[in-house]
Amino acid sequence: MSPKKIRLAGSILDPARHVCAFFNTKEEEYRVLTPFIKEGVDEGDRAFYIVDPQHRAEHLRRLEAGGIPVAEAARKGQLEVRSWEDAYLRDGHFDQNRMLALIEEVLTEGKTKGFALTRLVANMEWALEDRPGVNDIVEYEARLNYVLPKYDDAVC
Repeated sequence: MSPKKIRLAGSILDPARHVCAFFNTKEEEYRVLTPFIKEGVDEGDRAFYIVDPQHRAEHLRRLEAGGIPVAEAARKGQLEVRSWEDAYLRDGHFDQNRMLALIEEVLTEGKTKGFALTRLVANMEWALEDRPGVNDIVEYEARLNYVLPKYDDAVC
């Protein structure tokens, strides 16, 4: 059986499904990413988001406005939204080994919970700030390219 087709920004993702996206505005970001998440929720995929904690409420509002039943999806375990501090910046710094382990945990957990795919979106604006460990971000992204091919999930 061929892998499920996943769309992002009008294109079908190739089997590697690790995408780096840059946006000029929040409007552009949500115009591109909301349909990607909505398609997954509509098809029964899991959505896992990592966001700036200061924008969490706005993020949930925008997802809801984009047609995603946020409360219902969260209740069913289909949508999880974590802050940077609960993912990238645990204990106040970036640790690439710990983050790689978290990514694998999240993707494995999706299957364990019965979801065919997880669509993981990680906002990384924190990397533009002077945060401890930020200098390891390029190495982390390179190492992530060795981890993600083990999974069919889509990571942006």
